[in-house]
Amino acid sequence: MTSQSPEIPGPEIPGSQFSGRRVDFPGQRLGFGADQPLRLDSGAELAPFTIAYQTYGTLNAAKSNAILICHALTGDQFVAERHPITGKPGWWEIMVGAGKPIDTDRFFVICSNVIGSCLGSTGPSDINPGTGKPYGLGFPVITIGDMVRAQARLIDHLGIAQLFAVIGGSMGGMQVLQWAAAYPERVFAAMPIACAARHSAQNIAFHEVGRQAITADPEWRGGEYLAQGTSPARGLAVARMAAHITYLSEAALHRKFGRNLQDRARVAYGFDADFQVESYLRHQGSIFVDRFDANSYLYITRAMDYFDLAAEHDGQLARAFSNTRTRFCLVSFTSDWLFPTSESRNVVHALNACAANVSFVEIDSDKGHDAFLLEEPEFSAVMRGFLDGCAWHRGIR
Repeated sequence: MTSQSPEIPGPEIPGSQFSGRRVDFPGQRLGFGADQPLRLDSGAELAPFTIAYQTYGTLNAAKSNAILICHALTGDQFVAERHPITGKPGWWEIMVGAGKPIDTDRFFVICSNVIGSCLGSTGPSDINPGTGKPYGLGFPVITIGDMVRAQARLIDHLGIAQLFAVIGGSMGGMQVLQWAAAYPERVFAAMPIACAARHSAQNIAFHEVGRQAITADPEWRGGEYLAQGTSPARGLAVARMAAHITYLSEAALHRKFGRNLQDRARVAYGFDADFQVESYLRHQGSIFVDRFDANSYLYITRAMDYFDLAAEHDGQLARAFSNTRTRFCLVSFTSDWLFPTSESRNVVHALNACAANVSFVEIDSDKGHDAFLLEEPEFSAVMRGFLDGCAWHRGIR
């Protein structure tokens, strides 16, 4: 007689918006035709392509008050307004808006969706003009540098010669560093938050676990799931669950959940979600598949893996910022083990080595990597103080 293993319940996955169709996002878009290709680090060219973006505030006559905000891995352009699809508040409304640290009464704020994503800008879920079908894995591999070059096209279109500031956390912080290195004359001030100048082996490993979860889902169909009207929702949900753990600290998890049981008085001696933390992660996975494309997750995590600013300069990070006149403020958080403070210090040391104007703040917080997205009074004060000081030097009142 053979015994059967009990079925282990996974996340409850609703019908995904990315099941068999491309989601269209309202808002501002800038399109580049086949005659305006984006040359990628891989040597490939992307054309045509679209950049989706949102703006807030008013660009002054001198065009000197523009701030570019760069979003993190699964973020979007709706930084300071209700999301038109999910209905949720903007992902950084605590920081961006009238009277807030990034004050839209003073600054013209721009936030664009990165290429390779699925939230308005061109990515693997878009139609490949050569085949008439979604790109899938036919989409070219992209890098952080490619994302920034696309953003520079947008800034050119807006007629802005120099950005007052470029600001971002996590993958957004990588973009900030790339901007400062690739376009030093176009960045007056830079604020890289909770990030690093290269992706660590540990972080590459976490990304690989997520990618393997997606590609192991039978519904991934070799990346052709959109053309076949299906979705690797379970694999993507598991990838999100694994990643979400890295965004929090042990203290934050313990404070929020501890070992509390979910809707029961005692353990069930099975594999359902006995604990609140299990239920929370399953929920995070299930809602993620409603707003994100699995192939985009593969592409953008790979872009982060490839990021190594020193490698572009013979292994010398300081050379990436040689002769820079940009003003820098780096921020890290004490409980962030995904991008620990040591990573920010490495960038600070490189900037010091080339006599750059740099300040550095480590914020005491037990909220983990996600602290930069949450209410942290000291962080808000640092942001406001840095921008106020830079605005005074730039003559912005």
